Formats: sequence, structure tokens, C-alpha cells
Amino acid sequence: MSKTRIILDFQADSTEKPITCQLVRDYGLSVNILRAKIEPDQAGRLLMEVEAPRDALEKALDFLAEEGIGVRFMEKELRVDKEACVNCGACTAVCGSGALVIGAPEWELVFNAERCVACELCVEACPVRVISVNF
Repeated sequence: MSKTRIILDFQADSTEKPITCQLVRDYGLSVNILRAKIEPDQAGRLLMEVEAPRDALEKALDFLAEEGIGVRFMEKELRVDKEACVNCGACTAVCGSGALVIGAPEWELVFNAERCVACELCVEACPVRVISVNF
């Protein structure tokens, strides 16, 4: 069983299709929608946590590609410029999921991609603007 976070990029003509339903019904995926920006007849995005056996997930990804839906894995989407980060911890104060923490004994920012929900609160909280989220 594999658990991962993926971002689906929908074209305007595919937002009316029951894609998430098909992922659950036809491929047996366990889906937790974390964030969505979808409007009828407009391009949209959906961030979800997916749990499934590896072969089922691969078949589902093939299905999404056939439907013209882009798939990106979440861990590639949050970026922290470690060279410019001053490890002030401002981002950790607003990170409700606990994805960003100051780790001891170095007292440096640590990012746990598995906990991130791409809420973007850290982006606004960062005083030196070294965090970005592509969603």
C-alpha cells in the first residue's frame, strides 16, 4: 500500500467529468481531497492524498494521462531556499499540519513533505520570502 500526495491539473473541458469518483470506484483508490480550485468550464487543480496498492495507483495514473489530466507529486511543489532562509521559525508558527518545524540540535528549518497541505500560510509568514508553493 502506497500513500502519496498528488496535484491534478484539469483542463477546462475535463472539470465536468467525475474523475475523482472514477479513481475511487474503478481503481480502488482511497482519496482525501486536501485542496481544490475547480470551476465549471475553467482549468483547475486538485490536491489530494491517495492511498492505494502501487499497481492500482499506476493504472490510475495511466487513466488520468488518457483523460488529459496532468499529475504532479506534491513533494516537488513546496520550495524553501535553504541558502537564503534565516531559520527564524515564523513559518512554523502558522504551519498547522506540522510540516515545517525547527529541528534540534541545529535549530534549522526542517520540511516534512508528507505533512504539507499546501495551505500557503508559510509563504505569507516568511519575512525573507524564501518559501514558495506551486499549486
